[in-house]
Amino acid sequence: MDVMPGTAGRLGPVADWIAREGRLEAGLQRFLAALMDRIVGAGIPVWRVYLGMQLMHPQLQAMGLVWQRDQEVRVMEIPRRHGIELSPAYVGSPVQEIRECGSAVRYRLHDLNDGHHLVLHEVKAAGGTDYFGLAIRVGDGRPNPIITFATDRPSGFSDADLADLALLPDLIGAVIEMHINRLIASTVIETYLGRETGQRILHGLIRRGDGDRINAVLWFSDLRDFTGLNERLPADELLDMVNMYFEAIGIALKNHGGEILKFIGDGVMAIFPVLDAMFLPEATAGAIDAARDALSAIEEVNAGRVEAGREPIRFGVGLHVGPVTFGNVGTAERLDFTVIGPAVNRCARLEGLTKVLRAPVLASADFHRVCPRPMRSLGRHRLRGVPEPVEIFTVA
Repeated sequence: MDVMPGTAGRLGPVADWIAREGRLEAGLQRFLAALMDRIVGAGIPVWRVYLGMQLMHPQLQAMGLVWQRDQEVRVMEIPRRHGIELSPAYVGSPVQEIRECGSAVRYRLHDLNDGHHLVLHEVKAAGGTDYFGLAIRVGDGRPNPIITFATDRPSGFSDADLADLALLPDLIGAVIEMHINRLIASTVIETYLGRETGQRILHGLIRRGDGDRINAVLWFSDLRDFTGLNERLPADELLDMVNMYFEAIGIALKNHGGEILKFIGDGVMAIFPVLDAMFLPEATAGAIDAARDALSAIEEVNAGRVEAGREPIRFGVGLHVGPVTFGNVGTAERLDFTVIGPAVNRCARLEGLTKVLRAPVLASADFHRVCPRPMRSLGRHRLRGVPEPVEIFTVA
């Protein structure tokens, strides 16, 4: 039985594959590669395909996937940053034409002149002879993805080829939309919760009380005099300052295996997950290196801030290692994914002590015991909420 009217010819087997197997492909790249292999196998002379999609992403506005026949079985992913719609790569392009006019476009590439967009000349220079593109309709009022096809057959696409390619967006629309929704869900949850937490939630750790007991290297950092800064600085200047600080911390943590769990006002809680005790030296070394990188980055930022007459950014870092419960807390309908346990409390208290001991990085004896980086003792000190004084270390 046909999947949809009009697919009894060359597209019949393709439509059947999409409905039965194609929709189960693990990722959009694999789906597109497998789809185009079948399109070519059906006798439609597609040489190159571009699939462009609008995203919901803090850094990227869109993403493009490119497939080309006779290359390795792969799809090239092309990120499009915010502002691409104002760039020469987009303005006047066939993609803009499709998106804004809503109709299909076709260009016979041997007829190009200087007035045609650069992308068409690039496709022609690479061997293309004919170019056809149209939108893939999706729901929820989102911008439609765009798909373009090029052939290298000397005579170009036939009328039958164009008729089949015009049917393809309706065949693949639901699968494309499903993959876009997955991308958006993954991006949003990882943007707000982090990769480790986001993946745990996406894989089903969603109920209140769900969680794991893990061993982790813990990080807590905090801006100096944030209350005073709130009083002294205009809101936009304070926001700019906080984001500079967060950016330096975030990059340093990411580069050394850490992950931000949450922002607490001007504070950053992060972890370096440890699956086995044998990896503790690596994780603690990563935490020290991240702290050094963050301090170095902020030092560079401060040079410019002081020169401009602005207040420098100051912060402290507390480091500890220990078992924590990593899971969901909250109400039945509104949850937060966090770490709890005595180790978290000690880490936060260590950061607080950086102001008293005037050292930007402090670590516990437990952290020092497994850390391969040189550290020096600052003696024993009391941590608020901890009954006995504990030995405190700082970077050498």
